This record gives sequence, C-alpha cells and structure tokens, in this order.
Amino acid sequence: MPPSDFKRVIAESPYVFVIGVAGDSGSGKTTFTRAIREIFGDDLVSTITIDDYHKYDRRERKVLGITPLVPEANRFDLLEEHLAELKAGRAIEKPVYNHDNGEFDPPVPFNPTKILILEGLHPFITGTLRDLIDFKLYVDPDPDVKRAWKIKRDVERRGYATETVLREMEERKPDYERYVAPQCLFADAVIRIAFSKYGRDVSEERNVYRVTLCQSRLDKSIDDVDLSIDLFGLLSLSERDFMVEFTTEDVGGKAMGALTFDGELNDAVAKKLEHNIELQTQVEPIDLSQNSDYLTAGDMAQLILAWRIINRRIFIESAPGAADAGEAAAGNNGFRCSR
Repeated sequence: MPPSDFKRVIAESPYVFVIGVAGDSGSGKTTFTRAIREIFGDDLVSTITIDDYHKYDRRERKVLGITPLVPEANRFDLLEEHLAELKAGRAIEKPVYNHDNGEFDPPVPFNPTKILILEGLHPFITGTLRDLIDFKLYVDPDPDVKRAWKIKRDVERRGYATETVLREMEERKPDYERYVAPQCLFADAVIRIAFSKYGRDVSEERNVYRVTLCQSRLDKSIDDVDLSIDLFGLLSLSERDFMVEFTTEDVGGKAMGALTFDGELNDAVAKKLEHNIELQTQVEPIDLSQNSDYLTAGDMAQLILAWRIINRRIFIESAPGAADAGEAAAGNNGFRCSR
C-alpha cells in the first residue's frame, strides 16, 4: 500500500513525474487529465503546451506554406532541453505562443511542479522526449467529433470563421496522419471518443459521448487493488441510459483491454469507485462529480485513467529507479490507432 499521506510524499519527493498527452488540435487532450489536476491541485500540478515551442509564428508558417504539425516547424531540441531541466527540478524560461494573434509573447519563468503535464501535437515525437515522460496518453476522437469540437473551440473562443476552421482542418489532415497519429505507437493508454449511441444530440447538449479506454497490460501494481463497479447501483439507481462494455482488441498485433462507457451513470456508482480509488491509493479527496447526480462516460474514463496514473507514480516512489522498467516498456507495445 502507498503511504497514508501520498500528496505530502509527492510534495517532498525530488522526483518530477511527467504525463505526456498527445493528439490533434481540438481533440480534448486537456479533458482527460482534469481528474489529476483536481485531485492534486495547482500546487503539485502544472501544464506545458507544446504549441509554445513552435519555431515560426502564424504569418511565417503561411509564407512558408507549412502547418505546425510538421516537425521542422517546432523547436523540439529546446523542448528536450527544457523538459530535462524541469525533470531535474530546475526552472526554465519558457517560450509563449499567443493563439489570439498567432505571435510569440516574451518568455516567462516556469518552475517545475511535482506533476508536470506536457500536452500537444508531438510529445512523443523523439526518443529523448519519450524517455523523459513517465506516462503517455494518446487522445483519439472520431473525426466527426473532432470536427465539431474544433469548430466550437476555434469559432467561439478564438474568433475564427467556420469556413476557415474547416479549410485549415483539411489542409492539416495529411500532416496529422503522417506526424501526429503514429505517436499512439508509444502510448500507455489510448482514449477514443465517439458520439453517443443514444444520439448525437445527447452528446452536444449534455456532453455525453461513447468513450473507450484502451490500455496496455499493467505489469506493476500496488497491492490489493479493487476497482470493482457496483452492479447493484447500476441496476437499481440509474434512471438514464448507460452502457459498460469490456472487449479485447487486437491493436497492432497485441491484445489490449478496451473498456467502453456510454451514457450517464448514477453518481452513487461513481462515488463507490472514487472511494475505492481513495482507499487503494491513499489519495483523497476524489470528487469528480461535484454534486452532480450523474457522471458521463468521459468522467468515468477519467477516473479509471487517474487511478492508472496514480498507480504508476506510486510504483516509482516505492521502487526508486523503476521508471525504466514496468510500464515504460510499453513504448514498444505496437499500438496502432486504426479504427
């Protein structure tokens, strides 16, 4: 079992734990680490976006006729250097890419926290970056979902015209397939998102999607893990449509567990799962529902993923030097994100 005050242990540990989250622009990368940020708080968790390491601003890319998905349009050498410094506990001067105007703001001081989330298009693009990351997540929404999300984000939050967003997505598609999608080969977990089987309107109006968490085998684990889901609660308390499915998928020649949720599950079921995670990890409080009567499929996937990430961090703490063993070997697991 982990120490009784694991947050304090993390705070006092010299180890900087890096979570890498890869995926296309507008794919929902930030969503699936929300549970980690809420569980551990801003004092222990910070985020770096790889967009800050673009080599060219928006005007220069247009002149050159390239997209930011092309590796040559990014400063991966500087990102490697900065991530190594942060892992060593040293501060950096982080570049800042301004999405509002497509230009670079002055660099800002950035101090490492004990949990660092690195998210963007290319966190696993080089061997050095992969070696520096402790847990790798790839987020892979269905193309229709990604299109809807990106339009909503870029039109409502960034002021783009819908036609501009759609045109840019088509222009970026070949580079995405060539440079971003293959990074799922190195992931410890892949999240897939599709519109709910209960209707696209349910997805768009209540944020209810069909979410699948594909995971490589967990070779190292804390003792006595119990993440059982209460079937009584599922059968007797839910008043809305839901689905829970487990399948074994052949992904890149390797059998992988795929846990799928769809619809909305009663909060009582989620509360029991949250309590089990608290007991097994000694990390609390875990309250993703925040007084809601129901949790979406995405919320449930976040809970399972958070447990997996916490388990990985506990294993590193309980077995110093083990970061190169166990799950780190999943870098050669033969993942493919084909549907």
